[in-house]
Amino acid sequence: MKKLFLIFLVVLSISGKINAQETFPRNDVLDERTNAYAFTNATIVIDPQTTLSGATLIISKGKIENVGQNISVPAGYIIVDLKDKYIYPSFIDVYSNYGLQKVERPRGGGFNSAEQIQSKTKGAFNSNQAIRTEYNASEEFSINSKSAESLRKQGFGSVLTFRPDGIARGTSAFVTLGETTDNKVMLKNSVAAHYSLNRGTSQQNYPRSQMGFIALMRQTYMDAEWYTAQNPKPFADKSLDAWIATQSMPQIFEATSWITALRVDKIGDEFGKQYIIKGGGDEYKRINEIKGMNAVMIIPVKYPEAFDVEDPIDAESVSLADMKHWEMAPGNLAALEKNGITFSITAAGLTNSSDFLKNVRKAIKYGLSEKVALAALTTIPASTINM
Repeated sequence: MKKLFLIFLVVLSISGKINAQETFPRNDVLDERTNAYAFTNATIVIDPQTTLSGATLIISKGKIENVGQNISVPAGYIIVDLKDKYIYPSFIDVYSNYGLQKVERPRGGGFNSAEQIQSKTKGAFNSNQAIRTEYNASEEFSINSKSAESLRKQGFGSVLTFRPDGIARGTSAFVTLGETTDNKVMLKNSVAAHYSLNRGTSQQNYPRSQMGFIALMRQTYMDAEWYTAQNPKPFADKSLDAWIATQSMPQIFEATSWITALRVDKIGDEFGKQYIIKGGGDEYKRINEIKGMNAVMIIPVKYPEAFDVEDPIDAESVSLADMKHWEMAPGNLAALEKNGITFSITAAGLTNSSDFLKNVRKAIKYGLSEKVALAALTTIPASTINM
């Protein structure tokens, strides 16, 4: 991972040129020659277990046709000599908000504000605004060139994008980081259902505490079970309809710390759900309990900044627990690997995406193996969301 390598964004090439009729008007001349390439003499990492030296990768019409050693290049292909270069599979981030509008928190809504008992969402939706299962990221998604370029520079080729708003957040879309059209970069428009213990932009008085968030989740599961059994339905509820329709999808639940992860897992156990849990980066603190969840994790590589302890008064305000977390956080992924916990790595939470590879390399320095690091960025996230 420390070598200077060429990230070849393989996934970008899947986004819509494979034997499909062109339905968008062109303002140029189509040159079919640009659809056929042969990358030769490269060190090619096929997957975390397989690396070929002096190999060739052949691509035609956006699809990998062949890869291997001592293979011939068909006539008419553009040859790119990559001697002393590396080709890796592009990375996948399964916890991203790429291409979606930033969620703006409404002003007001504090304890001194007027009570809001009922939902203000217009239409036949759930009575609680924090249940937003009807939302689908594909209906809002649009390419963001600046963000796409930044993520590509870190090796990412595709992301699972969702809107981080509410207890039940609706479904995500799987997109590449290409810059053609929104239609071509979207590989699948409804992939996973997302949840959290955060009410998001809802200003209703209930729920306001973590106990209330958990209660609302449990109540919605029971409401959906009751609603399913009714024939005919006593009323329309598009949110419950969407909740029921998305239960067979991968279920991704955000947890901000190890203790939240354990609470989330208990909800899943009660209702027969095995969540994919997005952790907070401190799982090493209760590694045996985290292992006992048997959950696939999504782990950020955002580490705490070093504390300024030059001034003795400032030093006294820093707790031992915070200092130990600063010291041990980069070893979190290594602890997960050591204990056989399956995980993906996400860039979520980083202020600057340019810190991503640097932080992954730091995790490797602290004991994470290179093979598991690559798997956590490629094969594991892909299989986690059935892509």
